Amino acid sequence: MADTMCPEALQAKIGTLSLEAQEKLEKDTAKKEAKAEAKAETALKKKMASQITIKRIERNKRKHVTAIHGLENFDVDLKKAAKFFAQKFATGASVTKNQQGLDEIVVQGDVSGEIVEMIEDGVGLLKGVPKDNVVEVEEKTKKKGGD
Repeated sequence: MADTMCPEALQAKIGTLSLEAQEKLEKDTAKKEAKAEAKAETALKKKMASQITIKRIERNKRKHVTAIHGLENFDVDLKKAAKFFAQKFATGASVTKNQQGLDEIVVQGDVSGEIVEMIEDGVGLLKGVPKDNVVEVEEKTKKKGGD
């Protein structure tokens, strides 16, 4: 059993680790911690700077849909959120790509006001979403030439 070391031999082996190596190890870990902290801070700033856009889009006549964009920046699973909205409002809701190629949730019906209230109250999946970052937009389709 030559592989097992007694505590004295272990202490002697640790003593051989030079002080320079220990200092270098401490500097490296401090540097890595600072880097991780800075990365987390920039991610938090980015998160707080990003906005959630809630668009009320007019379809035809009195039909509307509500499009929610920007929830993914706040660690909200879009599919779960779409299902949550569909159950809450008893309508259809889905995750689709918008014209810019980014994911957004489309809910049938004019529910933009209710969604803003849900974000302000922090209901369910929307707990970590700051209410200051919400922007409400109304989009109307232009009527084609005419009468």
